[in-house]
Amino acid sequence: SGYVALIRNLCAALHPDLRLEWINRGVSGDTVRHLADRWQQDVIDVQPDWLSVSIGINDVWRQLDKKAPGVDIETYEKTYRNLLDQVKTKTKARLILMEPSIIGEDPHSEGNKLLAPYAACVRRLAEEYDAVLVPIHSACLDYLARRKEPALTTDGVHLAGPGIALFASTWLKAVGLWNGS
Repeated sequence: SGYVALIRNLCAALHPDLRLEWINRGVSGDTVRHLADRWQQDVIDVQPDWLSVSIGINDVWRQLDKKAPGVDIETYEKTYRNLLDQVKTKTKARLILMEPSIIGEDPHSEGNKLLAPYAACVRRLAEEYDAVLVPIHSACLDYLARRKEPALTTDGVHLAGPGIALFASTWLKAVGLWNGS
């Protein structure tokens, strides 16, 4: 019911000639540390042709809500880089890296200020690892600069309908499967 399902459905509708198998291993609430714990099983063992990674929002959000440990930027980058190194050495997968989205509907909130280095990290990693970059953080900030309603999230982090649509269209454009504006 989230953005991955919408991407899959739009891709099927826009490109009926493509016969793609989609495997969604995303887990709500996970940080890059959680991702690392299941990387072998969820990625390396699967041997995907393409791998799309969206990680980082919970690494920052948990620093703010203190309900679980967050992940500082240095640990985030080191862990993420290790995971990408494994993909490059143990699979033939092409990479699609998504910037983390937003925390709250205010672009100038404390959460979004904390999130900026994580988005910058993903941009660097995408360039270094020759990955497709999905600029979702930038797309969210652009949306919020233009309008506040309808909200992108239900609670500042979890996507509402417009957020799901923005994620899907931004992903499809970045990957080259959407010709719309």
